Amino acid sequence: MNRNELNPDASPQAAYGARLRSLREARGWTQEELAGRTGYSGVHVSAVENGRKPPTLRFSRSADGAFGTAGTADAFERQYREIKHGALLQGFPEYVKYEGRAVEIRLFEIGIIPGLLQTPEYARALAGGDVRRGTITPEQAAERVAVLAERQAMLVRSRPPTLLVVMDESCIRRPVGGAEVMSEQLHHLVEVAELPNSMLQIAPYHIGERRPFNLPINLLTLPDRSMVAYAESQARGHLDRESTFVVSALSAYHQLQAEALSQTESVAMIKQV
Repeated sequence: MNRNELNPDASPQAAYGARLRSLREARGWTQEELAGRTGYSGVHVSAVENGRKPPTLRFSRSADGAFGTAGTADAFERQYREIKHGALLQGFPEYVKYEGRAVEIRLFEIGIIPGLLQTPEYARALAGGDVRRGTITPEQAAERVAVLAERQAMLVRSRPPTLLVVMDESCIRRPVGGAEVMSEQLHHLVEVAELPNSMLQIAPYHIGERRPFNLPINLLTLPDRSMVAYAESQARGHLDRESTFVVSALSAYHQLQAEALSQTESVAMIKQV
């Protein structure tokens, strides 16, 4: 069998494949032997090693079982998640795990529609802007939109979480993707406001300094009633659990809801825009 030379610097996926081959050869295993230990075919193992097939979560966990790396810093599952979420801020993939379990989600956003409420076209327009600025690749942009679609799916499950959203007025005033994309996005917000498990409010400009947050923030209530707070800077996201910050953030969020327009008034503003 011909042995292709691998370049681990070519891409994160190539680095995954090169590492898989290195560990396999260090143990003296053939691709068929590794295949037998993971439940995959030798052809599949070869394709992952050579970058022709992307690794999956199931394959990564099987590889960890074969090599004894499960739960370690060198786990293939961890490397897989880094590939999958390479386009996302540090700290955000961990937040997504909690978000998927939450029974209540409180969001505050400035400047853009919150991700869980974005239409695909609006999300692609935002990601496309980052591609044009050179901050992410087209592939990472597609991955970002795909991850968003996965997150949004929980809102239509049989027992969806309660969704409480306050948006700064700038979210609906800032045009993204052109008039048609923006019009569709605003219509979608009105539809979200009609859902029985959601509450949508606008924090108007005129509340001024009474707006308690100057940065976006997400607050999650988990099934055991514990809470998680997530906030982002330009460079990274920060996750906080059961701390003084979480308690104070929840109190500030209640103050924000009191200052914001009612849902009826908010929907009227969105329709006017």
